[in-house]
Amino acid sequence: MTADIKGFVRGLSLKQIVFTLIFFLSLISYLLLTLWINGKVGDLADQQAALRWDAQGGSAQVSCFLADGVEMDEFKIRNFQQQLEQSLLEVDSELREKLEQNKRLFISSWSSTGRVTVVSEKGNVEANAVGISGDFFQFHPLQLVSGSYFSGDNLMKDSVILDEEAAWQLFGSSNIAGKSVMIGGIPHYVCGVVKRQKDRFAEGAGLSSASAFVYLSNESLLAYGESRGVSVYELVAPNPVKGFVTGCVKEKLGVAEEEMVVVENSSRYSAEALIPVILSFGTRSMQNYAVRFPYWENIGRGWEDLAALAMMFRFLFLLIPTVIFVVFLIIKWRNRSFTFQDVKNLAVDTKDKVMRRIRGEKNRWEHF
Repeated sequence: MTADIKGFVRGLSLKQIVFTLIFFLSLISYLLLTLWINGKVGDLADQQAALRWDAQGGSAQVSCFLADGVEMDEFKIRNFQQQLEQSLLEVDSELREKLEQNKRLFISSWSSTGRVTVVSEKGNVEANAVGISGDFFQFHPLQLVSGSYFSGDNLMKDSVILDEEAAWQLFGSSNIAGKSVMIGGIPHYVCGVVKRQKDRFAEGAGLSSASAFVYLSNESLLAYGESRGVSVYELVAPNPVKGFVTGCVKEKLGVAEEEMVVVENSSRYSAEALIPVILSFGTRSMQNYAVRFPYWENIGRGWEDLAALAMMFRFLFLLIPTVIFVVFLIIKWRNRSFTFQDVKNLAVDTKDKVMRRIRGEKNRWEHF
């Protein structure tokens, strides 16, 4: 067999060898690039809340980022959620059974960003802060070093989570769950310590190693720190038809479309969603609205740009072998040693053979 392969290779011209190598290298590059970008996108935990909540894939994750100056409070959010629940029940009556079983139809979170001063018995730190309400840590399952998360719906609003940088500056340790810190002169209790994401996108998004990060309730950030107000609303809900959840957010949240940016996270890295990213190349970073994206959305947008670039290269790597194969077929067709009549005769002969076999089988069964 080795001799046959060597003989086959010797029979190829230099041009044929080159194009064969290009054909297979392009296919391999396509497969490797596809596996790489799919793996990286799959690792973006902030973009996978819908799959964590609904493994069957029937739900959509939608994020809404509000422009500076837009007023959003818990009353407006609860009102929107009532409208969303009613809309879901109108579209899918089977969801009523979940309500009757005291199951939730959807999860949501609203958050703000700002700055806060945290004081411990060993020192103090000026930290970037994220104020949270609702199911924030279901959308953002930060890696815990110690301790646990807290719910934004807790009646007591005195819980706090520190990142490793803040923990070491305040206590010289990351194993500090249960310790007390002072924020605005009010005691808060450390539920846990989280590991900060470290990569090029994270650094560029605001998670620089020089700054500490703190997660606390929206109420504490507003009362004892510098809060920019609620600027992010996130939602995972059943999506009975394409774009249903996104449409509900745009229509019922009570914010003008030009004052918010709505992202459907669960489909943002699909080919369909990446095409507009490619078409808006060069203008995508230009904003005519005062929306301040949190660090996790900046990271998501960075990977969105990279996924769009990867899709263009994947298309190219798939186009090259396709063109080579089509050209090969054209050359073979032009150099063919048969005519259309030969093809027609072959088809007729094949048909006759099949019919004779069918009649033979029929006669054999009738004989028995």
